[in-house]
Amino acid sequence: MAEAHQAVGFRPSLTSDAGEVELSAPMLQEIYLSGLRSWKRHLSRFWNDFLTGVFPASPLSWLFLFSAIQLAWFLQLDPSLGLMEKIKELLPDWGGQHHRLRGVLAAALFASCLWGALIFTLHVALRLLLSYHGWLLQPHGATSSRTKTWLALVRIFSGRHPRLFSYQRSLPRQPVPSVQDTVRKYLESVRPVLSDEDFDWTAALAREFLRLQASLLQWYLQLKSWWASNYVSDWWEEFVYLRSRNSLMVNSNYYMMDFLYVTPTPVQAARAGNAVHALLLYRHRLNRQEILPYEKIFNTTRIPGVHKDHIRHLRDSRHVAVFHRGRFFRVGTHTQSGLLSPRALEQQFQRILDDPSPACPHEEHLAALTAAPRDMWAQVRRSLKTQAQEALEAVEGAAFFVSLDSEPAGLTREDPAASLDAYAHALLAGRGHDRWFDKSFSLIVFSNGKLGLSVEHSWADCPISGHMWEFTLATECFQLGYAADGHCKGHPDLSLPQPQRLHWDLPDKIHLSISLALRGAKTLSGNIDCHVFPFSHFGKSFIKRWHLSSDSFIQMALQLAYFRDRGQFCLTYESTMTRLFLEGRTETVRSCTREACNFVRAMEDKEKTDPQCLALFRLAVDKHQALLKAAMSGQGVDRHLFALYIVSQFLHLQSPFLDQVHSEQWQLATSQIPVQQIHLFDVHSYPDYVSSGGGFGPADDHGYGVSYIFMGDDVITFHISSKKSSTRTDSHRLGQHIEDALLDVAALFQEGQRLKRRGLGEDDSGHSRDSLPCHTRGSRAPTTATNF
Repeated sequence: MAEAHQAVGFRPSLTSDAGEVELSAPMLQEIYLSGLRSWKRHLSRFWNDFLTGVFPASPLSWLFLFSAIQLAWFLQLDPSLGLMEKIKELLPDWGGQHHRLRGVLAAALFASCLWGALIFTLHVALRLLLSYHGWLLQPHGATSSRTKTWLALVRIFSGRHPRLFSYQRSLPRQPVPSVQDTVRKYLESVRPVLSDEDFDWTAALAREFLRLQASLLQWYLQLKSWWASNYVSDWWEEFVYLRSRNSLMVNSNYYMMDFLYVTPTPVQAARAGNAVHALLLYRHRLNRQEILPYEKIFNTTRIPGVHKDHIRHLRDSRHVAVFHRGRFFRVGTHTQSGLLSPRALEQQFQRILDDPSPACPHEEHLAALTAAPRDMWAQVRRSLKTQAQEALEAVEGAAFFVSLDSEPAGLTREDPAASLDAYAHALLAGRGHDRWFDKSFSLIVFSNGKLGLSVEHSWADCPISGHMWEFTLATECFQLGYAADGHCKGHPDLSLPQPQRLHWDLPDKIHLSISLALRGAKTLSGNIDCHVFPFSHFGKSFIKRWHLSSDSFIQMALQLAYFRDRGQFCLTYESTMTRLFLEGRTETVRSCTREACNFVRAMEDKEKTDPQCLALFRLAVDKHQALLKAAMSGQGVDRHLFALYIVSQFLHLQSPFLDQVHSEQWQLATSQIPVQQIHLFDVHSYPDYVSSGGGFGPADDHGYGVSYIFMGDDVITFHISSKKSSTRTDSHRLGQHIEDALLDVAALFQEGQRLKRRGLGEDDSGHSRDSLPCHTRGSRAPTTATNF
């Protein structure tokens, strides 16, 4: 999502935090430190590592094995074939009365060694099984006997009831692709967007890179892949996110929306109470390692630093930080008996809403500092930490941030288009001073009960926060529910203390910094053009009817829409996951392929017929699917080139080819918001109770950010962003092109079905009788969409 902007804007400033001297550590030291960081993360959670490390076995299985050995020994059988006697001889002699104790210890040691060997064998077998990705390459609906055998073996070796990190030791490491293959794929990806002269120049740079530098850089990457958990993920987090000096607002955050058509209750405090309770239930399950995503969702803050930020994660936090009308509060979420009930949380939030006290001078706009450039905020934070340490710690140490907005938001009947656009803008940027952008996420509750989420990107990617958000919406609406009067169920707890008002002793010298940060935040916020629209003419079920990938279908329609909007092709960034590998994050799918361009040109060519366009469309979809599967299986282009570039910077090797790659601009950044827990929502009985997805800012000043989500089977919601300062982009204009492109592509299949049904063939000129030229579809009346 927002990572495309960060990927373009990062500058690998390889300096110490003091910024005075250039980093002198050689490449081998960096690889060593990278591996050391990986091992430290494992040691920090030793007990959980032990429980998950022995999975699919369990401590009880050791006890069973030990008991079986003891029973065999009692029956005068020796399952160790003499090894236990050898172990007894090595143990200290404590005298005759301890002879039996030595036997028990020998049996325990033998059982432990045998148990460990069996676990190691299971891990190796499972890692080898999970390294197989042939199932990704098989056609939809077709499963080979080899894949069926593989699936059966995975089920046998994977065990039952896994914990959060149960498969960490069994996940294969992300492979380092062949540098020759990566360069070849890169040149193939840029060919459609470069002139012949520019392509020849780029190809020459690539040949020079392969001849002079590639082998050395590749050797270091292979060394790192052997030593560290992942050859690219830690560098991706550090250089793309934590070393970025840009404002987090718009550039590094993204948003998640509430239900589109319904709001379970109009009572703001009640919605906040249920939502916070549901989020903390999710954290409880996360702490017990009962769910799949990521450990840094809660109790996490991105701390600004000079030249480089760092992520601070606490093991626990028993309060949330709340912002309302320029004031900050600390709200406890637990008592000695456990988590507060939703009704008790509602009571605490209502107390804040009813509090008439005004904000202190400059307190109202203090959070604008978190939207400032990172170096500036890091310097101001040093002063703030000495003057207002308690208040700052209450915010940064909170489980998450809650903003109780004073304005309503969401879809309205009076102006549905404008209201959705304003809703998206409020979640992405707000007013520039009412979100603490450093927190891992902020829960935003509007005055009419509408919800939203603003997420900082560095700690994890969208599917992680999306998984949490789906659980939250389903739990607060369907499980917790609301009383008939709109309040949370249950009774208030009048014994609870009042929420603690946070007091900021702001030194005079930071008042100017707050004003400057606010001015910059308002400028950045005011420059973002957001457009959200639900496309309800057809959805996933229509696409699946034609045995097509729904994601590839949308990507090809986006290529057509962008070409109609700008009259040219551009590099397109689509994010996909590499979670098949240990500590994998994302990879880029370069969706603007030669096949996609051929399809788009055919659609705009008066001489091309529907069958010809349809054939080219299927070729483009197949190519996109091949790229997607390659990226998911660790054979993408961009992360490998990124890692090679970082190595070259550490070694002070100048590579014109890698510099050229790094300078590319992604004028179309796209992402699909996955629906991961459809079982939590009854889309047939309650079709309106589905999340409407989220969005992010554009990756380029003259580009677009486009995300989309399939809401049930018949609706696709699009979120588009661009910069108002650009004369080349218009989010609403692109939205109209996307709608037209989707209808035109769908018309291809309808026309093909009609011709097939009537049994019409092609004449000698290659044109189907009665088929419509592709270029006329964009002018068809939208009413034809009712057929879908």
